[in-house]
Amino acid sequence: MSSYNVALNFEDGVTRFVTCKAGEKVLDAAFRAKINLPMDCSDGVCGTCKCRAESGRYDLGDDYIDDALTEDEKDSGLVLTCQMVPQSDCVIAVPASSTVCKTGHSTFAATVTKVEAHNDAAIVLELQVDEAAPVFLPGQYVNIDVPGSGQHRSYSFSSAPGEAAISFLIKKIPGGVMSTWLESAQPGAKVELSGPLGSFYLRAVERPLLFLAGGTGLAPFLSMLEVLARTNSQQKVHLIYGVTRDLDLVQVEAIEAYVARLPNFTYSTVVADAQSGHPRKGWVTQHMPAESVNDGDVDVYLCGPPPMVDAVRQYFDANGIKPNSFHYEKFTPNVVPRAA
Repeated sequence: MSSYNVALNFEDGVTRFVTCKAGEKVLDAAFRAKINLPMDCSDGVCGTCKCRAESGRYDLGDDYIDDALTEDEKDSGLVLTCQMVPQSDCVIAVPASSTVCKTGHSTFAATVTKVEAHNDAAIVLELQVDEAAPVFLPGQYVNIDVPGSGQHRSYSFSSAPGEAAISFLIKKIPGGVMSTWLESAQPGAKVELSGPLGSFYLRAVERPLLFLAGGTGLAPFLSMLEVLARTNSQQKVHLIYGVTRDLDLVQVEAIEAYVARLPNFTYSTVVADAQSGHPRKGWVTQHMPAESVNDGDVDVYLCGPPPMVDAVRQYFDANGIKPNSFHYEKFTPNVVPRAA
C-alpha cells in the first residue's frame, strides 16, 4: 500500500511535511503528527478546514455539502482537508500561521563535509545530515546557526530534496558572521539547522519556465533544475544568471551540466560591469529573449537582491508582460554595521 508526503505550507512561511497512509485523510494525518490544522466539524459540513491544493492528485469523495465547498471552489483548487485523500505527493497552502496550528519548523543537525571558496564571491558549503534527510520543496531555505555566535543566517538549498548530503551557495561577505566562521571551518564541524521555510518553491510544471537568478540567488535554481532532471521534465526552461562582476559567475559548470540532462533547457549569463569582457553586459532584462516569456504562457521564478527584483517587476509592467504566475524572493546579505 502506498503512502504519500504532503507539504503543509503555512502563512508565516513555515513548511511541515506529514505522511498520509493509503486512504488516510490529510486532517487525520496532520493530527497524527500533532499539527492542529483549522477544523470544526471534520465531517465536510462547516468548511473550516478549507485549504488550497497547489499540486498533486487527490480524491475528495462525495461526503461533503456544497455550502462547505462549492463546485467553483473545488475547480479552483480549494479542498477540505477533512475529506481530502491524497493519491500522490501533494502541496497544500494552509490559510493560518504555524503557531496557530501549534506547530513550527523542525530542527536537525549536520556535519560539515566541504567548504569551497569560489574566487572572492561565494562559498559552497556541503553538509551531511546526521539523521533523517530533511524534506523540503526545491527553492526553500533553512536557518543555519553560526557556531559560537548565537546568530543564524538563512540560505536556500542548492541541492535536491531527500538527500542526506545537502549544499548551499553562500555569498562571501568580508567580516560577515557566517563568512568569518567558514574561513576556519573544517570537515567534521557540527552545525544546527531549522526549517524548511519560504513560499518560493517550484510548483507543478505545466508550461515553460523562466528562471531569473541574481548572484548567489542561483542556489534555489540548482535545486529546481536537479528535480526537473530527475523527473525527466520535457518543458522548456530558460535560466538567465546575472551578476555584478566576472568573478561573481560561479558554478557555471553545474548549470552547463543540465544542458545534457534536460532536453529543453537553455541558459545565458549576464555581467553588469561595463568594463567586463563578457559578451552580454548589463541587466537580465536587457537579455531576455521574447520567446522566453512565451506571450505570457510561462511561469517565472526570480531570486536575487531587492534592486534586481524591483527592476524585473517594473520591466514586466512597462512592457505589458503578464506571466501565468510570477514567484520571487528577495535576499539582502547580512553585512557588518559601519562605525558611526
